[in-house]
Amino acid sequence: MRRIEHDGVLIVGAGLAGLSAALSAAPRKVMVLTGAPISQGCSSAWAQGGMAAALSEDDDPQLHAADTVAAGAGLVDPDMAGLLATEGPAAVRRLAALGAPFDRTEAGGFAQSLEAAHSRARVARVKGDQAGRAIMEAVIAEALGARHIEVRSGHRLRALLQDAEGRVRGVVAEHDGALVEILASAVLLATGGVGGLYAVTTTPAELQGEGLALAALAGATIADPEFVQFHPTAIDIGRDPAPLATEALRGEGARLINAAGEFFMAAYHPDAELAPRDVVARAIHAEREAGRGAFLDARQAVGDHFPEEFPAVFAACLSGGVDPRVQPIPVAPACHYHMGGIATDAEGRTAVPGLYAAGECASVGVHGANRLASNSLLEAAVFGTRAGRAAAAEADPATAPLRPAVPPRLPEAALQRLRQAMSRDAGVVRDAAGLSRLIGELDALDAAYGRTAPALAARLVAEAALARRESRGAHFRRDYPMQAEPKRTFVTLAAGRASQAA
Repeated sequence: MRRIEHDGVLIVGAGLAGLSAALSAAPRKVMVLTGAPISQGCSSAWAQGGMAAALSEDDDPQLHAADTVAAGAGLVDPDMAGLLATEGPAAVRRLAALGAPFDRTEAGGFAQSLEAAHSRARVARVKGDQAGRAIMEAVIAEALGARHIEVRSGHRLRALLQDAEGRVRGVVAEHDGALVEILASAVLLATGGVGGLYAVTTTPAELQGEGLALAALAGATIADPEFVQFHPTAIDIGRDPAPLATEALRGEGARLINAAGEFFMAAYHPDAELAPRDVVARAIHAEREAGRGAFLDARQAVGDHFPEEFPAVFAACLSGGVDPRVQPIPVAPACHYHMGGIATDAEGRTAVPGLYAAGECASVGVHGANRLASNSLLEAAVFGTRAGRAAAAEADPATAPLRPAVPPRLPEAALQRLRQAMSRDAGVVRDAAGLSRLIGELDALDAAYGRTAPALAARLVAEAALARRESRGAHFRRDYPMQAEPKRTFVTLAAGRASQAA
């Protein structure tokens, strides 16, 4: 196996968290690995709503932190939420200084939208639904022009390299069908979420939880893996991944109706369309299961202004034969974000020396059981920056890496079987029978193909969901609809099945 020795930080993933970390690691040398070409294959570029931050005079970081804690249904670390909200405005302004073209008011301030479960209009956006793409264009341009950063596309993570003491010393990556060892002083995982493990997802299908699984194999603690957020309003036009009808549409006044034209959300929650995402997702799921269907009606709220105000949603709808100016948009819940992940501190450190994590693959404690809308890009920028600085301070160890066993690949047909099983049994509504059936399918996949990373990531979700015998936030158990005492889940493979701790 060919070996590359990199004198610096190795970052796996080129979304907003990975590139924020790379930029903040200066002047330390950084190598960024990405499987897809840069700007592709990451959820950051697909984000529509924007970045939540207390940027207006009538807002305050303490209010933003309180909304974050409330949305997380008892499992948010209040100190981390306070840190996110306090550093949020500077993160948005830093991205604007790089060239991210946030919408502005006539007075020159940030134009901000109201989204679900926020007490203020605090979501800075770009042309309605273009925030992720525009922010990533600015950050990518800065990263490609930075002398300390080297980006290598076409490199897919296959294993973590550790020394005899367990310290992470680099990775095994696959490039053009060959495996290569890359040594580094520190490894920072920014590998995204688990959307590709679900049959209906709004994220790039290649995000299959490999970073989560490989970190667990290396001995990292995994926090809250059962909490998967399902966006209520994926556009239901039979596409994989499903395009997204941004939350901002409901903030602008779009309403949810069933096939009979009835506004149904008030029957499920007093905040109706602006209820927390988990509530809206379950309401849409219930309407669809009852055969009534679900549609987002933006004809009055947006109407003829769709092309200029929400161009991405407009284009996606037209591609599926729906004109949202004159027709309601068919919608369905879809896997959108993983609140759980590799447990880290505020600087991205994991339980494994030499290993850092940031962004959606990490869990710093700010999302709890239900992520507050538009906090994801903010978390990537704030904690990606912090993790990059900390990783850059790691000294280059002299220890030699041990060659790991590279997990086998999961064949495409088996992956599709896994995706169907995850959507069926670990989706919006769960119960013991379905989760047990899912774990049985995972056992069969392991027996047939060995311990693959996607199946291990799915197992972390499924076993923790089975162990949590309550309903909380995005985790809804049909057989345990009531809440129990709020406790976070922390899992290590050495400890076996999911264990819960306060």
